Amino acid sequence: MTDIREGIRRKPEAPKGDMRDAFSIDVDRILHSRAYTAYIDKTQVFYLVGHPGISHRVIHVQLLSRIARTIGRRLGLNDDLIEAIAIGHDIGHPPFGHDGEKYLGQLCEQAGIGEFRHNIQGLHALETIEKHGTGLNLTLPVLDGILCHNGEMTEISLAPDKAASFADLDRKIALACRGGNPLPATLEGCLVRVADTVSYIGRDIEDAITLGIIKRQDIPRDIVRALGDTNGKIVYRLVEDLIANSTPEQISYSPHIFGILEALKAFNYRHIYLNTRVKAESEKIRTMYDLVFKRLVEDITEHIHDSPIFTDYLVHMDKGYVGAHNAMEITRDYIAGLTDSAFLKLFNDLYVPRIA
Repeated sequence: MTDIREGIRRKPEAPKGDMRDAFSIDVDRILHSRAYTAYIDKTQVFYLVGHPGISHRVIHVQLLSRIARTIGRRLGLNDDLIEAIAIGHDIGHPPFGHDGEKYLGQLCEQAGIGEFRHNIQGLHALETIEKHGTGLNLTLPVLDGILCHNGEMTEISLAPDKAASFADLDRKIALACRGGNPLPATLEGCLVRVADTVSYIGRDIEDAITLGIIKRQDIPRDIVRALGDTNGKIVYRLVEDLIANSTPEQISYSPHIFGILEALKAFNYRHIYLNTRVKAESEKIRTMYDLVFKRLVEDITEHIHDSPIFTDYLVHMDKGYVGAHNAMEITRDYIAGLTDSAFLKLFNDLYVPRIA
């Protein structure tokens, strides 16, 4: 059985005498992809705020990469594998963060093409959509880590689920499609999954303070005593704990710090993520998703070749991609790849009258 840490690819590539190793090549392929470029204008938590200092996904993935590589070096892990998983892990997020994912998911279910999950969409984008529908042909460990990142989970300890083939990855994809939660196959993948929370938990607090949603003194005192009250202090303390408690077999927190982290995450959900001020424009986003999705499916079905989905997307795609996907799937892929501002422009172009 092949070692999962080897850089095997779904489509074998002839040796090219490249000075980079396989995972370094993957980092460069992701960095130069259209999907990575779109991170710069995709919402992390707070959308439509117009504040230049608020985090977007490009900042989040860079912070995650930095944090995970800092820990990984102390644990003797592969820097390039960590970086590739980290910068690629949120590729599948559609415009307007988790609200956009929820609304696109509802539309996909109504259309009969299954639920929308950003980790599965991320693999689909990297394996199928990029390079005009031919894919980037990334290595198995990178794809596995992206599929299994699941930043919504908070786990005290995480060990790899050994897997060594693309058949194993395909089984994990099928499990994820059914709502399952597959585990990463490498310790590097486990580290990125655990460090995902570290990278956003304090940063979201700083953004919420900047926007006046909470005050720093709102953070509970027991959390402040254990982790501090700034993003820098929180990250440092969590990283320190992970380094001290992880082993060559698993990534782990101490029970005390893990309990504090769970309390901090609960605080964030209660006061930030579910705050009515944060969700003020959510119903408008839902309406726009509904209108845009249905219109684009209709344009494809009716062969409206001057529609944006033809002129901006399908005209550039490989015939193999077009032939393998129906109108609903193509619409899903097109919308998921848009930035927040591109989605708003698309809506305006489709539905807002223009002045002559």
